[in-house]
Amino acid sequence: MPEGHSVHRIARQFDRNFVGSPVSASSPQGRFAEGAAVLSGRTATGVRAVGKQMFLEFDDDLWLRVHLGMYGAWDFAGEILVDPTIASANGRMGQTNQRGTVLDGDPVFDGAGENSLTSIGAPRRTRVHVRMSEQTTGLADEGDQWPPPVVGQVRLRLLTDVACADLRGPTACELRTPDEVAATISKLGPDPLVDDVAEGQERFTSVVRRKPTAIGLLLMDQAVVSGIGNVYRAELLFRARQNPHTPGREVGEEVVRGIWRDWVRLLSIGVETGQMMTMDDLDPEAYRAAMASRDDRHWVYHRAGLPCRVCGTAIVVEEAAGRKLYWCPRCQA
Repeated sequence: MPEGHSVHRIARQFDRNFVGSPVSASSPQGRFAEGAAVLSGRTATGVRAVGKQMFLEFDDDLWLRVHLGMYGAWDFAGEILVDPTIASANGRMGQTNQRGTVLDGDPVFDGAGENSLTSIGAPRRTRVHVRMSEQTTGLADEGDQWPPPVVGQVRLRLLTDVACADLRGPTACELRTPDEVAATISKLGPDPLVDDVAEGQERFTSVVRRKPTAIGLLLMDQAVVSGIGNVYRAELLFRARQNPHTPGREVGEEVVRGIWRDWVRLLSIGVETGQMMTMDDLDPEAYRAAMASRDDRHWVYHRAGLPCRVCGTAIVVEEAAGRKLYWCPRCQA
């Protein structure tokens, strides 16, 4: 499932490429035909990302709410202007194996050998093309078909004169009023990129410290904290040397606060690089390897049976509320 950093990166792409422009909307798949008809011809006026959800605003107080869920993704095509604040803006941004980032001016490829911004969401090879640059003049390649052909099951296509966004496989794609958007957001936990960081820390700490639920489950509860998914959950707990089965109310207050501060830091790194980088103090060679391969990017995630990078104990994987939980039974005892 795409985690919070990916959704914030999606929102930035919409802000730069769609906000301020009228859009033509369609539902090639047919499952959002009525909603697309309502959107078509309207101007996108704003965008918000909160946790794992994105809210795209249109004129006349109409909002589109999208939750990518496990398999959803946005595919972009056309003249895509890249956010210059994102270091790896010419890298593909997915969920657990994002493609490509830049180190010292050179692209670093992951095992898939990709380096395109075409798809943000569930990791897979996209089949539409995009041009990535700060200044674009015309389409990516002379003779490219415009609009690009529809490929696969596209729930929603948003099209401007020069940019195209195709939504595939979301859990939620629905029109909402301002009040409905506010009600949805009010049910979500704090997001460090949306809420005041200090207030978010207090809110997060207060909720966790009164819950009998295991901390490993609380971090995945979007009503407790927004944006954390399976990867960040495992890595945050390992970095805190915290047993995932400890009830939240039994986790020390400073440990809880430390987890929040670490989440603030890791989320910012994820948005900047497009990678869920959770290892610190890497030399340039190790950093390049980590950018190129998830196997070199994390402490415990996806390392079941492999030796802990700190103590050598075999990493354990178990099921927790239907999701895989990775942890070190010694470091996090």
